[in-house]
Amino acid sequence: MSPDLLVQLCGVHSLAFAAFHLAFWKLFGWKDELRRVGLATRAVTQILNLRLTYVFLGIGVLCFAFPRDLHATPLGRALLVFMALFWVGRTIEQCVFLRVNRPLVHVLTALFVLGAALFAAPLFA
Repeated sequence: MSPDLLVQLCGVHSLAFAAFHLAFWKLFGWKDELRRVGLATRAVTQILNLRLTYVFLGIGVLCFAFPRDLHATPLGRALLVFMALFWVGRTIEQCVFLRVNRPLVHVLTALFVLGAALFAAPLFA
């Protein structure tokens, strides 16, 4: 598989996670659920989610706009390493903080591992 295509698959992965995060309000019933926590926790939860969505959108756009630059330049390769480590960290955090034995949780964990593998793959292609 070509490095450009691998980077574009990273973009698909990132854009899919951006869409997933935008759905959190409805998926997790945040309108009602977040009323039960303090104002600061409610605000920080939503702000962090929106900022993470912004990061995923930005990375996704970069993967489609500059695939060659991402796998062929030092700065691009550094960004790929950064994102691969982001997904490794997210996988570890999933195991530490969300100890739930449910199929959906396992699917999400697999998607985090996929993200780490996708972002690392162009570094070796």
